[in-house]
Amino acid sequence: MELTKNQQLDSLDMEILGVLLKDSRIPFLEIARKCHVSGGTIHVRIKKMEDMGIIKGSKLIVDTAKLGYDICCFIGINLEKASFLSSVSEELEKIPEIVELYYTTGEYSVFFKVICENISHLQKLLAEKLQVIEGVQSTTTVVCLLQKIDRNIQL
Repeated sequence: MELTKNQQLDSLDMEILGVLLKDSRIPFLEIARKCHVSGGTIHVRIKKMEDMGIIKGSKLIVDTAKLGYDICCFIGINLEKASFLSSVSEELEKIPEIVELYYTTGEYSVFFKVICENISHLQKLLAEKLQVIEGVQSTTTVVCLLQKIDRNIQL
């Protein structure tokens, strides 16, 4: 969504976003102190950015390995025909192990991130949930060995 002239962000909005991107749990009054404005101003500015759809919420980041989910992988899907994109996407949204889903250009029509407990869980997911979806021609799985960077964009 492109912003209209009445919805432009100013330097204070960008400063607030920068603080929130580093720590989304920081209290409004602490943001106000860092930005040299009142807590009410922070509240109004954040609400404005939420209403504009710039801030979509915040989410809890969990160490899935510590919960017994040791496999992180990325899977690319080739479709039989482009017309299957909508129906395949609807089926993929029903699979709870899929935590991110992208429509892409390049080698795959759809590319997504999956979290599984172990290799057996991944194998079962591939055989019983993914490769049985009508319209899926093939899948390619890349197992993640180590995540070196996990960060937000810096403003």
